[in-house]
Amino acid sequence: MTVSQPKADLQRYLQSARDALLWKLEGLSEYDVRRPLTPTGTNLLGLVKHAAGVELGYFGETFGRPFGEVVPAFEDDAEANQDMWAAADESREDILALHRRVAEHADATITELPLDAVGQVRWWPGERGRVTLHQILVHVIADLQRHAGHADIVRELVDGTVGLRAGTDNLPPGDRAWWEEYRQRLERTAREAE
Repeated sequence: MTVSQPKADLQRYLQSARDALLWKLEGLSEYDVRRPLTPTGTNLLGLVKHAAGVELGYFGETFGRPFGEVVPAFEDDAEANQDMWAAADESREDILALHRRVAEHADATITELPLDAVGQVRWWPGERGRVTLHQILVHVIADLQRHAGHADIVRELVDGTVGLRAGTDNLPPGDRAWWEEYRQRLERTAREAE
């Protein structure tokens, strides 16, 4: 029987969410990682930038552990949604490097604090803002997995690439023709249900 190590388990799931999100950028042009493919502008590089901000806030400020860098997109006076897209002067490398630095900062917080360490999420109302590291780990894992799901859909819209990670698509086998027939069948079924 495997012995559970709660903090290590949570860190593994956090890293898995990070990896899934970052993989969605691989092999794409600058344009394709920035393309807004939903009515609300969701794009792959913006999701990575946003994820960095999520980790920075929850594993930094919440536990009184300053990051040491000013990141304008994550400041209180930032333009609305500035964390959800990369400006022309922010390269993919800039965003990925920021993401790595924030992940290292978050990992240091996780390593150095016990799961029952208490923090304060200032943007959550009242008593709800008083949290433990355990709660924040679960919250951030759920949030990053949600954004990895967004990235799955956006990447599929860009070039058809799907899956959990490179070499693991978690989908039934089928060529392009099989998938097109499958999609058409679902469309017919949806119309019949009207």
